[in-house]
Amino acid sequence: MSDITRRAIVQASGLLAGLQTSPVGTKLKVIVVGAHPDDPESSCGGTMARYADEGCDVVALYLTRGEAGIRGKSATDSAAIRSGEAQRACAILKARAVFAGQIDGKTEINEDRYQAFRSLVTAEKPDVLIAPWPIDSHRDHRAASLLAYDAWEHEGRRFEMYYSEVDLGGETKNFHPTHYVDISNVIERKRQACFAHASQNPDSFYGRYHEPMQRLRGLEYGRQAAEAFVSLAQNPRRCSLPA
Repeated sequence: MSDITRRAIVQASGLLAGLQTSPVGTKLKVIVVGAHPDDPESSCGGTMARYADEGCDVVALYLTRGEAGIRGKSATDSAAIRSGEAQRACAILKARAVFAGQIDGKTEINEDRYQAFRSLVTAEKPDVLIAPWPIDSHRDHRAASLLAYDAWEHEGRRFEMYYSEVDLGGETKNFHPTHYVDISNVIERKRQACFAHASQNPDSFYGRYHEPMQRLRGLEYGRQAAEAFVSLAQNPRRCSLPA
């Protein structure tokens, strides 16, 4: 076993095979769903940057505007501050921000919410949809995940869907990746996008959760840094994640 590297083991498991199939020159529409401003950036900001650099149209779809996210601020003031931070983060990643209109800490899953969220997704006509992993201690993350999954089912599974991890075990639970994306060359842009959310004290959350997460996934993938995903077995095409 001494001559079998970690990367060789991963290759043998087949986890890398699907990552080499992004159609060269294809300009995909990619939606990354997050419950709050900073969730898409911190979970897969590197992958968003990779897609954007390949010329893809990348959308960060925020379920809420972070109304409950700043202690001592009203919901209105918090939403304005955090929406502005999301816009700045998306500019760094070369993505576009869209807001689904739910309220931080009071997200709902019902027929009206399903229809409204599906309408947003349908209007964007995605090729790839990335959503939070559904087993999560934060109810807003779970809501975002289920709303995204419903849109995928309602649209006849015609686009690819992947789950991402919000953090390394603090809220995301029982996450076992099937796919990885190398983010070694875009780490600084991901960090800048996360730090654009100044109201969230990124010095604490980024170093505690996201740097260890991307290092661990990088070790698993044989790269300096990586982001990890779970693919749905019923995806209609071979993997379109960046290699």
